[in-house]
Amino acid sequence: MMLSIVVLALVTAQRLGELVLAEYNTHRLRAQGAVETGADHYVFIVLLHGAWLLGLWAFAWDRPVNLALLAVFVLLQAGRVWVIATLGSRWTTRIITLPGAPLVTRGPYRFVSHPNYVVVALEIAVLPLAFGLVGYAIIFSLLNAAMMWVRIRSEARALSAATAGAQPG
Repeated sequence: MMLSIVVLALVTAQRLGELVLAEYNTHRLRAQGAVETGADHYVFIVLLHGAWLLGLWAFAWDRPVNLALLAVFVLLQAGRVWVIATLGSRWTTRIITLPGAPLVTRGPYRFVSHPNYVVVALEIAVLPLAFGLVGYAIIFSLLNAAMMWVRIRSEARALSAATAGAQPG
């Protein structure tokens, strides 16, 4: 039981810290002339991820933890850090584009167009599975897939418009 509480507390602290970093980067990007796309669906992403984490607190706080799946989740956190480090001051939880700025093509972006979404999709499934919550993992994975479909389309349009004429970077 104690391990589950520690895991949930660490994930909660991580997510809250990321929201602070994302907000800081968002303000800096906007000050440089960046624009947001997809603001209309952002609230649904926040609600989905908030419900996922709150639900884990409700259903998993006293459950045993599968250590193999927890190890997979920890590896996913390395992927998350790699994405954030690669984007640096351009990383945010919103779709914020800086007109004329080149697309990032280094780090995990060498291998996949949306590495953060890959990490998030796997996290949403793996952490509940580590607590034995199979149905929970399926439900939130499906909800997340629907949101990601909307988000990736919106982001692709925004990046295409913002990088017109920019060199890859």
